[in-house]
Amino acid sequence: MLKALLTTTRVILTAVGLIVVIDCIILMAVGKINFGSVVPFLVGIIFIAHGIFWHAIRQFSSQHLWLNRLWYALWAIFVLWLISFVVFVYALQQQIKNSQQPAPTVAAIIVLGSGTVAGKPTPTLASRLDTAVPLIKSQPDALVITSGGVGFQRTRSEADIMATYLHETHDIQFERVLQEGKSTSTEENLAHSQEIIEAKGLSITRPIAIVTSDFHTIRAASIARHQGYQQPIPVASSTPLSIRYNAWFREYFAFVSGWLLGEY
Repeated sequence: MLKALLTTTRVILTAVGLIVVIDCIILMAVGKINFGSVVPFLVGIIFIAHGIFWHAIRQFSSQHLWLNRLWYALWAIFVLWLISFVVFVYALQQQIKNSQQPAPTVAAIIVLGSGTVAGKPTPTLASRLDTAVPLIKSQPDALVITSGGVGFQRTRSEADIMATYLHETHDIQFERVLQEGKSTSTEENLAHSQEIIEAKGLSITRPIAIVTSDFHTIRAASIARHQGYQQPIPVASSTPLSIRYNAWFREYFAFVSGWLLGEY
């Protein structure tokens, strides 16, 4: 029984490790080298190593008392991490549920960027823009800001591509959309958008909608509050089921990264 359980554990560790490592390699290959991709990559390597070399690792660690204690301590830390991840996922689900409610009257609508390919929004970004459209059309007096800078080896800002998509796909006039084309992160998205809002004579103490992917709502709202937004209202666009849980996993590490960097 114990042998079968150990074999199952090793298979699970190896499989999960491979999935995480491959996913992180793909992310880093397209330039997303950050805490949210590097740490899971290292965790995946550790999983694979334990899955393949479990007996060798245990045999080596058991020969030294301090190594044996360290081994158990690291697994205890992992269990605590797993608990924190479950708590994060629960909080995220509650935030997603709240962010899918109809938004009240707002002073501004900020749509956060999420990447472009060949001058077009990625599916994730297109989903954010599609989600923003009903709010934009129902609140004609609200400022509309597309937020995203010029990516690596790009010539157009993400904000410009977003505004073009809104115009060509949803008939939102260019004149209606203000473009924030300098940012390269969520923190910069909101900071530069704040400058535009205040330049238009509005205050960030008023209700301001922040349209982003559902998995990103907790971090975006936390950063906004830290920057002085008094009433940030996250508006969630749905994430396809095929990548939803992967996005939640990466967002956990991104949230921790933001906390360590003092973004909230």
